[in-house]
Amino acid sequence: MRTGQLLPQLFSKPANGRPSARRLENGSRVAVMGGGPAGSFFSYFLLDLAERLGMELKVDIYEPRDFSLPAPQGCNMCAGVISETLVQNLAAEGINLPDSVVLRAINSYVLHSDLGSQRLDAVSREKRIAATFRGGGPRGIREVKFLSLDAHLLSLARSKGATVVPSRVTGVERIDECLLIKSREGIREYDLLVVAAGVNTAALKLFEEIDSKYVPPKTTKTAIRDYSLNREISDQYFGDSLHVFLLDIPRLDFAMIVPKNDYVSVCMLGKDIDDNLIEAFLTHPVVKSCFPEGWRWNEPDCQCLPRINIQAAIKPYGNRIVFIGDSGVSRLYKDGIGTAYKAAKAAATCALLQGISADDFKRFYAPFCRNLDLDNHFGRLIFLVTHIFQHVRFARKAMLEMVAAEQLSLGLSPRMSSVLWDTFTGSAPYKDVFFHTLHPAFLSRFAWGLVRSTIGS
Repeated sequence: MRTGQLLPQLFSKPANGRPSARRLENGSRVAVMGGGPAGSFFSYFLLDLAERLGMELKVDIYEPRDFSLPAPQGCNMCAGVISETLVQNLAAEGINLPDSVVLRAINSYVLHSDLGSQRLDAVSREKRIAATFRGGGPRGIREVKFLSLDAHLLSLARSKGATVVPSRVTGVERIDECLLIKSREGIREYDLLVVAAGVNTAALKLFEEIDSKYVPPKTTKTAIRDYSLNREISDQYFGDSLHVFLLDIPRLDFAMIVPKNDYVSVCMLGKDIDDNLIEAFLTHPVVKSCFPEGWRWNEPDCQCLPRINIQAAIKPYGNRIVFIGDSGVSRLYKDGIGTAYKAAKAAATCALLQGISADDFKRFYAPFCRNLDLDNHFGRLIFLVTHIFQHVRFARKAMLEMVAAEQLSLGLSPRMSSVLWDTFTGSAPYKDVFFHTLHPAFLSRFAWGLVRSTIGS
């Protein structure tokens, strides 16, 4: 359902039949802490819905970075892969990503292991997954030929009337029913604070003294490296595919390579990621075979070790405060931008149509957070099985043979291919993916593959 299609009568009569003790009204002031996707989406949806309801709000987005600049100044430290689900949702909102933002339209995955490689085409055969840069490009980029995703989304929020305050929030204080936000621009008073600052900042420590009982999410470290390749070489070696690796490397959980025009981004997830683990992956023969001869793994153009949300925050809301994006709850390992979109829309709808008290957010925003957190439990089971595949040779062999048979046969239902596609892209809830693996046809076909792989080992 589009934001503008929400029934206006909900505004005058909340679901519980009683007016909220705290509401946004004409002239209310809203502070958004962070101008990444979560903050931009929230501002866009809130102002769009307010306009349709005939209200005027003042929205200030506090964002010290300029996302048009290259790393490190303008980067949001993310792989920049947009799921097909998000692309479709944005299109339904009338938001289309321009060619200057989409660096690659992805139509397939290539799964690499020590037993060989297998291509997985999208079931719909449509190019709907987008690879983007979150900032103006890697460090040292000579010519900017594209617009960053975050800069584009922030411009959409501006087009709805949001004001970008180029400053970092340095203090938050509650006085009666108002929130005081401190920055180098001074102290300003707001009716609602939306925290979309992410987990790669010390900003969340500002809320230790606030009475919201908020506990930040648990995080883990990841590794991202960008390497420059000219477009012809990138097309030749990587094409329009994301390259996923299932390798038996200790402490490595997941890794992929994302082509982006003249660059490729290498992304790694694992336990206690350090230089030794990064070297072990990048010097693995399977990985090196994906690159042209002479490629130097130890000379990246840009690199970072960002943290990601792996377990939801406790009570990501309070009176006149709500936490969205990575600072609240995010999808495990995948589709963080898509989750930011959903969380922003849920929080904006609650704030404007229901209220901004802790009770309002508990009733109308917290269920979204709980449902996503529950789905992440299924995700942990899926990645546990994936981890087993990495370390059990005959299981990897059975999986690859099952995928190969499905990709070659038009009449064979792509059960393993669909499970892997949805897992890698984040295009379906983990719960759906998990229950797809319990289908009798999936289990029988995979069990037979395990038997053949065990005998042939």
